[in-house]
Amino acid sequence: MLDISTQIGTLKLKNPIMPASGTFSEDLADVFDLDVIGAHVTKTVTREKRSGNPTPRVCEVRGSMLNSIGIPSKGVEAFKKDVIPFYSRYNAPLIVSISAGSADEFASLCEEISVPGVAAVEVNISCPNIKDDGKAFAMRPSTTHAVMRKLRDSTDLPLWAKLTPNTGETTEVAKAAEEAGADALVVSNTLLAMAIDIKTRRPKLGNLMGGLSGPAFKPIALRMAYQCAKSVDIPVIGCGGISTIEDVIEYLIAGAAAVQIGTATFIEPKIMARMVVDLAVYLETQGLSSVRQLVGCVDDKGASDGLVFMEAAP
Repeated sequence: MLDISTQIGTLKLKNPIMPASGTFSEDLADVFDLDVIGAHVTKTVTREKRSGNPTPRVCEVRGSMLNSIGIPSKGVEAFKKDVIPFYSRYNAPLIVSISAGSADEFASLCEEISVPGVAAVEVNISCPNIKDDGKAFAMRPSTTHAVMRKLRDSTDLPLWAKLTPNTGETTEVAKAAEEAGADALVVSNTLLAMAIDIKTRRPKLGNLMGGLSGPAFKPIALRMAYQCAKSVDIPVIGCGGISTIEDVIEYLIAGAAAVQIGTATFIEPKIMARMVVDLAVYLETQGLSSVRQLVGCVDDKGASDGLVFMEAAP
């Protein structure tokens, strides 16, 4: 019998397909049955209301997208009043994404959001730390460990740490998050990038720079997911540039136990539902009975660690 379920710590998901935070909302319930996917991941919530960054907030680049949304939020009270009850009608577990500007604020918000109906908390430690000159918590192992330690002490719910690609210490950060109590890693958030309109000579985003997502980003995020899966014992959730079932399979083979789909949903709103079907078809055609047979099966024996610098072609 075909089994497409996956295990993320103490949570068993009926399949490994879920949305990336910020690309999923209640409106998609009008498009497909939200219970067909493995989990629901909310748009990031903050304690206070936030209006977000100046416009324009989104622009297309070749093969991908830049965004500088700035985490607009109606605040935690509105979230608990309106959003959590909406998702309570579904069987898929609700994963709440949170953001804050300091470790203490993160811990306080996490405690406040740890209410019935919430299955796990995804902590967006890719956001700026106001006490560290605006550097993201997840850029350094030390700040990652500090914020995750406070978060772990604030809740009994599973904690998923969302990492950033804007660091040269990917595996060290992953290990720090695990040591401090993370139950899973989401790898990863968007890559800091920029685009300029050559006619106006102005940046295409109102906030000058933003996050690169979509297919162009996938090889970077896939590399990070592979490195993290090799470095920690907790589950890794791959996120970045997934737009085909082949992308999903790549992440699973690289070691991810589940995946999050983001930018592709803007192009094809039903893509997550289709991926669930496509995954089952792929397993059947390969003669596999379980998703778990794919996870981490990459044949990397005899390969180097990938850190050898290549010479430029003549």
